[in-house]
Amino acid sequence: MSSLEEPLGLDKLPSMSTIDRIQRFSSSACRPRADDLGWGNAWIEGRSCSTSNSCSEVYEDCSGASRGKFIDVKRNKFQSGLPKFVKIVEVGPRDGLQNEKNIVPTSVKVELIHRLVSAGLSVVEATSFVSPRWVPQLSDAKDVMKAVQHLEGTRLPVLTPNLKGFEGAIAAGAKEVAIFASASESFSKSNINCSIEESLARYRAVALAAEKLSIPVRGYISCVVGCPEEGSIHPSKVAYVAKELHEMGCFEISLADTIGVGTPGTVVPMLDAVMAVVPAEKLAVHFHDTYGQSLPNILVSLQMGINVVDSSVAGLGGCPYAKGASGNVPTEDVVYMLHGLGIKTNVDFGKLLSAGEFICKHLGRSSRSKTAMALGRATAEASRDMTRTF
Repeated sequence: MSSLEEPLGLDKLPSMSTIDRIQRFSSSACRPRADDLGWGNAWIEGRSCSTSNSCSEVYEDCSGASRGKFIDVKRNKFQSGLPKFVKIVEVGPRDGLQNEKNIVPTSVKVELIHRLVSAGLSVVEATSFVSPRWVPQLSDAKDVMKAVQHLEGTRLPVLTPNLKGFEGAIAAGAKEVAIFASASESFSKSNINCSIEESLARYRAVALAAEKLSIPVRGYISCVVGCPEEGSIHPSKVAYVAKELHEMGCFEISLADTIGVGTPGTVVPMLDAVMAVVPAEKLAVHFHDTYGQSLPNILVSLQMGINVVDSSVAGLGGCPYAKGASGNVPTEDVVYMLHGLGIKTNVDFGKLLSAGEFICKHLGRSSRSKTAMALGRATAEASRDMTRTF
């Protein structure tokens, strides 16, 4: 087992009380010194400072008083390979909602997009211009785009499966589009009713039309490590499709583990193959959390040079054509991990949690984000403690 796959024992983690957890995310909470990145980095570094977590470095609060001894968190070899900033592509309003059985009102979709933009997310995938017969949930794509196209400070790409969809998107005011191919022949036929080669021919037409209008095109590749019909997908197949999308002009290519079967052991060779034909700075990763492997997969991707991550608020999502696929990795969990690593995202965590609460309340179910659930429990416990005090 490699060092990347070795689990961290719970005895290595510092304890944190309910109030500490809440204060840690409050605007008035003390922050580490400039040369420190927070104790989340300390246990990742894996130094042996005994089970008491004590060593010679002293962690100080804002007043300078000692709060206890913690592991030195200066940037180490592990962290030096990580990006300082990660761009998050929020896919909740499109990929997250497309599989919902009950139609979500247009006004709710628009409000969700507004809340996500307010949280600082610079890219929010707004909707998809597909046939309403195939994805009824997104039949209001035109109305959604008209309501949000003037939002400033963010990009609002939309999915376009063909030239007709592209033309509809442009007419509705879209300024960026996305196309989606598959590394699996079987999934391509079941998802978009054509072979891989036929899909690429369609997208060349879309890319050419987009180039004439100076419209950026993002590419997606589904089933990059596994397919519900074919099983494991060889990395060379992913590399082939990625190269084709890159050559037709996609400024960024998102590699999607559509059914969430990937592990670091399968993601690494896939990325190796793709990065041999497409520069790392042109790539993004998109993981579903079916087997709880999204965060480890994102982490190993960052170590390999990726700095763009797709995620969905509250873990919304699933693919209507991929049986068993659970939701996307929750944006809240991704941001929590990245911030714990000292990686900037420009996302306001409080506003992000609020956006997740908003859409979950409308859908009538709990968030799939473990971070949101944990903080929700912490807040409830703190509230009960304060009630007892009074």
